[in-house]
Amino acid sequence: MKADLHCHTTLSDGSLGIEEVIAQAKRNGLNCLAITDHDTLSSMSRAAVLGNRYGVDIIPAVEFSSYDGKRNTKAHVICYTPKKPDRLEGLCLRTCEIRKVRGKAMSMKVIENFPITLENIIKYAAGSKAIYKCHIMHALMDYGYTIDLYGEVYDKLFSVNDGLCADIVKKEIEDYPEVKFVSQLIRSAGGVSVLAHPRVYDNFDLVEELAADGLIDGVEVWHRSNKDGDVERLLEIAEKYDLITTGGSDFHGFYNHYPISIGHYTTPVESLNRILRKKEAKV
Repeated sequence: MKADLHCHTTLSDGSLGIEEVIAQAKRNGLNCLAITDHDTLSSMSRAAVLGNRYGVDIIPAVEFSSYDGKRNTKAHVICYTPKKPDRLEGLCLRTCEIRKVRGKAMSMKVIENFPITLENIIKYAAGSKAIYKCHIMHALMDYGYTIDLYGEVYDKLFSVNDGLCADIVKKEIEDYPEVKFVSQLIRSAGGVSVLAHPRVYDNFDLVEELAADGLIDGVEVWHRSNKDGDVERLLEIAEKYDLITTGGSDFHGFYNHYPISIGHYTTPVESLNRILRKKEAKV
């Protein structure tokens, strides 16, 4: 059983639609896939139907953006198999509204410095719940202001320290819901909570804290962002607290920071089975 439990579509900041992602998963020999778009449950029904059509088991999922106030950083928590997804809708709507407001504000700042229109940006965000940085960069590429999606121009615009949109980026992060609140809400919805890619936002201490408090069920161990020793460190934490260990490509298609295909990183069968057993056990 080959399972990729982390990927994105045009509903958030991916470049491929739901069907394209599932079809590619099938081509790459996957048996199981979780579409983890940011802060939206909108893929669930359609993904289930398309998964049946292509012969790929779909794990219902959503990746929540959150804020670790203790360390003043982001944290992403993936919710798998929520039995009461309606309990998560309010959080999704609130966070997407934050993204919409900040995305438009960033777009207007960029337009002041580069003579393009809001329509140039919106066309890339047409299927998404908000405007993401990658949509803005795609529009700038169209008009020759950069040939790189991520690089000098991206840093000039979005660096959290001195970028043109730094104030907006910082405010967006601080407006996200607290990570412990998100974890507790996932639990109340009957979902399985997994802290995603700890290396990306240096969430290693947070993993231990949440695990010690019983607020997460698992941690994403196998991810492209890891540095030497990270996998071993995460496996030690997982063993200490009996956490589910997952893996996924974090596929965004054209919008990835690095070349990676669906199924490049996968979740062990034992971990997948633990997620499915928790789905059945939760009330």
